[in-house]
Amino acid sequence: MSTHLSPGASGAIRRFAGWVARGSVGHPMLDGIDYWDELKDSPSQMEICFAIFANVLELDDQGQPVNEKYAERRAALWLYKYCTGELPPGEAELDGWEVELY
Repeated sequence: MSTHLSPGASGAIRRFAGWVARGSVGHPMLDGIDYWDELKDSPSQMEICFAIFANVLELDDQGQPVNEKYAERRAALWLYKYCTGELPPGEAELDGWEVELY
């Protein structure tokens, strides 16, 4: 078993970081929500966002992501709730394991 992230897993994390940085994470869920303004003074909140993505991301036997968009959506849901105080319509609350910091 490899001790490094697969190129697929590394790519998923890189893409997620790009989406967060460009303000397009969770599109269109977060349209109109300026999460950068909300998070600029709370880096630990951004850490939680990335933890959710990493906790939810599942990999196959070759280390390739199988649910990257779902992991992004769950992280975006957390940002939505953090910024608005409520869940987006039709979305399920995050489970404790999703927001766990390891």
